[in-house]
Amino acid sequence: MKIYTKTGDKGTTSLFGGTRVAKHHIRINSYGTVDELNSWLGLLRDQEMNEHSRKMLIITQDKLFTVGAILATDPEKARLKSGKERLNIPRITYSDVEQLENEIDNMNDSLPPMTHFILPGGHTTVSYCHIARTICRRAERMVTLLHENEPVDDMILTYLNRLSDYLFILARKLSFDLKADEIKWIPEKKD
Repeated sequence: MKIYTKTGDKGTTSLFGGTRVAKHHIRINSYGTVDELNSWLGLLRDQEMNEHSRKMLIITQDKLFTVGAILATDPEKARLKSGKERLNIPRITYSDVEQLENEIDNMNDSLPPMTHFILPGGHTTVSYCHIARTICRRAERMVTLLHENEPVDDMILTYLNRLSDYLFILARKLSFDLKADEIKWIPEKKD
């Protein structure tokens, strides 16, 4: 398989199903941001953390490939594992969202209560997690913009929203496990 096809040399790319769109199309920005998030999760996974968190990140990366494939598919040509299959793309399901929610609840139960906003940082691993969280939020913003113009499966929107929550709690858990300081944001009082 050749890596370069030269078909994108004029600023367009092909969606699954063959439809060509501009490389700056919101659909391309949406799945491109999901791909960027997936890469940051790979970097995060390479850091110091417990094996359970590492395995959960691999599961999440797999789900993000599914999200990317769905977003990279022309909705007019997709049949997402229901009805007649033309393109064999899995779905994001409520059980995927529930898995994130269960992980959030389990981690949160082991952490001290949060009383203030927290400044990102304290340890390189924690910082990578916060970067991934903010990229996840950007992906969510992109997908909601796409959804305004071309409907997207609601489960994708829900999954990305819950994933950013998961990454926030994971950052707190990593801070706790690594004994990193969580610096509270306390707004300055003006006279």
